[in-house]
Amino acid sequence: MNRLSNSSFFPDRCPQPLGQHVIAEFYGAVGLHDVAPGETALRDAAVAVGAHVLHVEGHDFGDRAGFTVVALLAESHISVHTWPEHEYAAIDIFMCGPVDITRAIDVLKGYFQPRNAEVKILKRGNPAQLTDVLAEEAAIVE
Repeated sequence: MNRLSNSSFFPDRCPQPLGQHVIAEFYGAVGLHDVAPGETALRDAAVAVGAHVLHVEGHDFGDRAGFTVVALLAESHISVHTWPEHEYAAIDIFMCGPVDITRAIDVLKGYFQPRNAEVKILKRGNPAQLTDVLAEEAAIVE
């Protein structure tokens, strides 16, 4: 396999940022107590964008005090932290590659049903600023 064949590492062949990072805050949310359905929601969000789920791990804080779930993806991750006493969920999504990340947000909105959602999408890995390290290494070897 030619390791130089992955064009996502070459800025001149990668006009888009390398990834997208979502910071979402769900206020007036539901589904904040039970970890198992939360794990399913994150898995469904990943599948909705065509991501490859490697592992999903959740932690229930007990006494209906909320949960944390992290979905480890080949493309990066999705995480949620809930505070039922405030009807609040903090969501973090990072995905590499050209995906419609809003599909994941829509799935999570469907599950948590927030009265108000604040969503910020950041572009990560500006192609104009990236270094073509693999091509530099190939030039040194030649």
